[in-house]
Amino acid sequence: MKSLLIDTTKCVGCLECVAACKKANNLPEGDTEELSWKTYTVVKEFKGVYVRKLCMHCSNPSCASVCPVGALHKTSAGPVVYDEEKCIGCRYCMVACPFSVPKYEWSNPLPRIRKCIFCSERLAKGLQTACAEACQYGATTFGDRETLLEEGRSRIEAEPDKYINQIYGETEVGGTSTMFLAGVSFSELGFRTDLAKDPMPMLTWKVLSMIPDIVIMGGVIMGGIAWLTNRKNEVSLYESMEKNKEKLLSKKNSKK
Repeated sequence: MKSLLIDTTKCVGCLECVAACKKANNLPEGDTEELSWKTYTVVKEFKGVYVRKLCMHCSNPSCASVCPVGALHKTSAGPVVYDEEKCIGCRYCMVACPFSVPKYEWSNPLPRIRKCIFCSERLAKGLQTACAEACQYGATTFGDRETLLEEGRSRIEAEPDKYINQIYGETEVGGTSTMFLAGVSFSELGFRTDLAKDPMPMLTWKVLSMIPDIVIMGGVIMGGIAWLTNRKNEVSLYESMEKNKEKLLSKKNSKK
C-alpha cells in the first residue's frame, strides 16, 4: 500500500506542495488557507512549525463505510477515491470523517464531494504523488507504507531529541496512508489526539444501520407528495372537462 510520510521538522512552508496539488487536479488558484472544494491540501503554521493538512486516506475509511451508494472506496494501492456519478449528495462522509476532510461544492449547481484522492491516476502510471514530487526539502516522502514506517522509526531512533516517539497515522483509527513525524506533541500542531486505535467504521456502521429506515420513510413521503400532485392534476383536468361539457350543453340549449 502506497503512503506518504510527512516530516513536520523539515517543512519550510514554501507551499510548493499546494501549488503542485492544484496543478495536478486542475484546481483554481487562491484559497490556500483552508481545505475546500478547490484546495485539497494546505500548510498551516503552529508556533513556527509548518504542518500539512490533507486527506489521511484511512486504511478502513469511515467516509466509505457510511456512503449508502459506494461513491467512496479505498483502493488496494492506498488512495480513498470518489465516484461523482454515484454520489447522491447525502454528505454522510463529511459527518463521518474524523479529520473533517471531505468538502462540498455548495456553490455548484451540480455539487460534488471534493478532497485529495492521493493522485490515484498518477499512481496508476507508476508515478508518485504530485506533492511529494514537488517537495525539495524532504518533508514529504512517498513510498510503501511499511517502508515509510521503518524510515520514520529510524529517524526517531537516530535523533530522539529532535522527534517525539510517535508516528501519527501508524495506529490512529486503524492506521492511515498519510503519516506524520513531529518534534512536539501532535496536539500542539492541531492534530486530533483523542482518536481510538480501532477503525472508525465499527462505530459508523451503527449510523449506516439506520439509513434503510430513513430511506424508506423518505420514499413514503416523496411517494405521497407525487401521488397528491398527480391526483391534483387529475382533478383539475376532470373539472376542466366538466366545465367544457356544461358550456356545450348551455350553447345547445340556447339554440333551441
